[in-house]
Order: sequence, then structure tokens, then C-alpha cells
Amino acid sequence: MKIATWNVNSLRARADRVEDWLRRSDVDVLAIQETKCKDENFPWELFENNDYEVAHFGLSQWNGVAIASRVGLDDVQRTFTDQPAFGKGGKDPVQEARAIAATCGGVRIWSLYVPNGRALEDEHMPYKLSWLDTLNKQAAGWIAENPEAQVALMGDWNIAPRDEDVWDIDFFRDNNMTHVTAPERAAFEAFIETGFVEVVRPYTDTPKTYTYWDYTQLRFPKNEGMRIDFTLASPALAARVTGASIDREERKGKGASDHTPVIVELD
Repeated sequence: MKIATWNVNSLRARADRVEDWLRRSDVDVLAIQETKCKDENFPWELFENNDYEVAHFGLSQWNGVAIASRVGLDDVQRTFTDQPAFGKGGKDPVQEARAIAATCGGVRIWSLYVPNGRALEDEHMPYKLSWLDTLNKQAAGWIAENPEAQVALMGDWNIAPRDEDVWDIDFFRDNNMTHVTAPERAAFEAFIETGFVEVVRPYTDTPKTYTYWDYTQLRFPKNEGMRIDFTLASPALAARVTGASIDREERKGKGASDHTPVIVELD
């Protein structure tokens, strides 16, 4: 079984590329982030015409997460328990479409679009850290309740856990940028301490291997990227992983997302 995650940065804008990639990659489950559409304008037929069931959670033209599966799609859950909401400038908090789960082929897949802290002093930063902390507490409960639970936390984490996960760590630090700060990295590491395993890196641990390149300043041609898309697997699921890859080729060409698909192979 092959499962994958991909921040498509607007599903409707990239429908043809997503469809072509599904046919080419032959993945069984795809966790999607940044669909940027509501349920009523989601391209359901794209997946149905290719024999995938799909569940989507979209509340506006921003964010949006989905799961497409051809090995079953059961027990769909939109948001995790106690998922923090966000209220800008003291306004009433509003829930954002950032998490959806479904059981696919016996694996509990979570498609996650972790909030971007935006800036070190921005109000999104404490929201991001609270969001991650709450998710980790929920995830810890899942594997405490059932050590054999098959859980995959997949998506755009908006964190680069290691210095080598960005093209130039000094650039990030000199410019007080997010994604590499100690609190963000500690929030990511907390999942590892809980027992989850980052299962892609062992198969893709080569220098300057990234999953995201900004559209500006020729970041992709210069390979000035970031590794911020991950699959964290519960211990029982991690034991089933036989391979993983980052499809850098999908970042090339006209109309590409700024992220590229990340694939995990299970026995």
C-alpha cells in the first residue's frame, strides 16, 4: 500500500496535474492540504472518475484539507478533539479547515495543514504552538489506548526540524524567520517523544533534499528549499514502512504547486 501527502496550493487550479499524478504514481491514499475551496466547489469528479473515494473539509477560499482513497474511506472526522480556533485581533475565534481524518485500508490517516506562524511576534505563532500541543496530546492518547494503532499524521507541518532542512539556516536566523525557532522545533519533537516516527527521512536523507520551494527569487532552480512536509507514523505503523520518496519532479513545469508529493510505502 502506498500513502502520500501533498500540499497542492489550490486544488482547482491544479486539478489536471493532480489527476495526472494520481495515475502516474499509483498511490492508494493521498492526504491533501490547501485545497482552497469549499465543499460546494470541490472537484469531486476528479477523484470519482479515477476510482477514489474522497472526503473534504473546506470552509472558505483558504486552507482546506482532504483525503482521497481507493482502499476504503471510513469514520471521517473533521478537526481533532479540542482543536484550537483562531480569532484575529481579539475577535471571536473561528475554526479553520486544517485537519481531517479517515480510516483507509486499516490505517487512520490524518491530513494536516499546520498553521504558519507568519512572524515571530505575530499572533499566529502562539496559535500554531497551541494547535500542535493539542494535537500531540490527542495523538498520545490514541497510542496509549491502543499500542497497535495504525496512525499516520501526514501533511504540511510548516516546521523545519533540523538546520539542514532549510537551504541556509543563517539566512533564517539573521532575518528572524519562522519554521526554525526553538519553540516550533520543540513542538515537532514532542511528537517523537510521544512515540511517533518520522518515516520518510531514513529513505531520503541526502543533502539539500526539500519538499517546498517558494515561487519567488528562483528558489526552485537554485534549490533553495525547505523540508516541511512530513509523515509521522505511530510505532505499529512505522514498523510496516518499507520505503519512502519525495517526488521532486512534480515541482517542475508550468502550474506546479510550491510543495511536492511525499510518498510512504507500507508492507
